[in-house]
Amino acid sequence: MPLKTSMSACAHSAIVQTVQQQLVQNLRRYPPTRHYCLAYSGGLDSHVLLHAMQLLAQHDASLSLQAVHIHHGLNPQADHWVEHCQQICAALEVPLTVQRINARPSTGYSLEDFARRQRYQLLAKALPPGAGLLLAQHQDDQAETLLLQLLRGAGLAGLASMAPWQPFAQGFMARPWLEVSRSTLAQYAHTHQLRWIEDDSNQDTRFDRNYLRHEILPRLQQRFPGTVATLARAAKHQAQAQDLLGELARRDLDSVRALTPGQLSIAGLRLLKPARQVNALRYWLHEKGLPMPPQARLHSGLAQLLTARHDASPHITWEGAELRRYRDTLYAMPPLAPHDPRISLPWDGQSVLRLETLNLCLTPAELPALTPPLRPDETLWVRFRQGGETLPWQGHTQSLKKRFQAAGIPPWERERIPLIYRGECLIYVRWP
Repeated sequence: MPLKTSMSACAHSAIVQTVQQQLVQNLRRYPPTRHYCLAYSGGLDSHVLLHAMQLLAQHDASLSLQAVHIHHGLNPQADHWVEHCQQICAALEVPLTVQRINARPSTGYSLEDFARRQRYQLLAKALPPGAGLLLAQHQDDQAETLLLQLLRGAGLAGLASMAPWQPFAQGFMARPWLEVSRSTLAQYAHTHQLRWIEDDSNQDTRFDRNYLRHEILPRLQQRFPGTVATLARAAKHQAQAQDLLGELARRDLDSVRALTPGQLSIAGLRLLKPARQVNALRYWLHEKGLPMPPQARLHSGLAQLLTARHDASPHITWEGAELRRYRDTLYAMPPLAPHDPRISLPWDGQSVLRLETLNLCLTPAELPALTPPLRPDETLWVRFRQGGETLPWQGHTQSLKKRFQAAGIPPWERERIPLIYRGECLIYVRWP
């Protein structure tokens, strides 16, 4: 891959001043921090951000700056890019960390989506607590993102495109260049005679974003001058509208919280108009860090959950999450891990027993006092509900099913609750 070198040393003082002022203004809008971690690809955009941030750090000794380069391993020149980034960071005296993506996407995942997810996971690990992660996406990127989301039929959250800043990992993520055009950054780079990497995959119009960048946006710009700035401004309007919907969702969620912590009331949701039900549900899933379902799946599934009989236990699933209902309560969770309730595990009652698939531990301290005491050579058994179990309760025997019902334990949790047996006698139930 060639390294591009600026063709003119002629100073563009107005451009430089605009870029630097925009950076300083935006840093003031972000959560206060003295440490920034910059995602440095070696390309023009991130190099300009690295250079501008390093100039600020030169005038402010309390400002701490480091760079992270993600080695995707997809391009034959990836190792050369690492060397280039190391040279640039060494010249600017900015510490650089190189993180490598070793995995490949599973079937059903696009290469673009997989690489993006992996990249953000590595950046999250590299971000110190309280620090700001700086990304170099600019105004043109924002316009492309809005077009992509429109063509995918995205809702308001998608049309809001990229946020100027948002919480991320143990700190926050910010994009100082969202109001700065690609051409402005290029002029800054030429003024300072910067050298940067040109990734030839950015010219490959088989990728949707590249197709829009090279085939569609230039034609729109020719017909409608200012298209990029207009689209970026439209994304900002969508973000403002999304903020208002978020405020409405928070109010609605406060009115439909269930007695079970973290869950929602079916009766409360029924009092909302359908559009507000969906809006509240999307916000709730976002709160829980769960992926969003396809729109059609969400609408049909929500209708099913709200109209089911009181004694039914319907649920809907999609990749990475599921919604379940029990009585008047709606639950959202990651998909339940596979579990075979027919298994029977020996336990000496003296050591900690780890149930890995259920993410549980049984400890001797939680066992009730046994009469007669447990013999050293005696074995307890950990089993799971099959149906028909009984246990002592307030001087008499009661069915375990009724105890679960009285405690409001959902059916899908009941077969995952460890039952401790001494011989054939149920002596202890590990309640949630």
